[in-house]
Amino acid sequence: MEGLVAEGDRLWTIPNALSVLRLAGVPLFLWLLLGPQEDGWAIVVFVVSGITDWLDGKIARWLNQMSRFGAMLDPLADRLYTLAAMIAFVVRDIVPLWVVLLLIGRDLAVLVCLPLLRRAGFGPPEVLYLGKGATFVLLYAFPFLLLAQLDTSLAAVVRPIAYAFTAWGVVLYLWSGLIYVFQAVTAIRRARPL
Repeated sequence: MEGLVAEGDRLWTIPNALSVLRLAGVPLFLWLLLGPQEDGWAIVVFVVSGITDWLDGKIARWLNQMSRFGAMLDPLADRLYTLAAMIAFVVRDIVPLWVVLLLIGRDLAVLVCLPLLRRAGFGPPEVLYLGKGATFVLLYAFPFLLLAQLDTSLAAVVRPIAYAFTAWGVVLYLWSGLIYVFQAVTAIRRARPL
């Protein structure tokens, strides 16, 4: 039975357990933001998520427990935290709706490219460091956006930092999406010359 599962297909590993724990925190994070609006606790959940994100990668390399399942879970958790935060930020009027629509539009454009690439005989595009960096900047902006909502003098200091990280993250995220789409279109055109 063990021979049927390739080394890269292991499901139950320490890094994957951390990723599942991270995913389980998404509904709690969203509830804290929208239900009781406990922004301090939401930041704690978010920080714990960031620590487990860092740990699962380190442990996977250290224990040689990398898997395709884990490689799928990690970006999924990033996307779900991003989506949960953006939904809550729109509902609470922290971020305008058009910002969220730009981010979702970018993800949809990249998503549409995947089956087109597959049909042309290509796998998914390589992950760009620009895309990872953009996600990191956006995820970094979220706690600052929450801190900017506090009714303290700290909010006035944090607010411009929060908006700078948000703007920078959105621009980088859109730019990385354009690169992914351009790479996909170029690959598909080369595969099927007109």
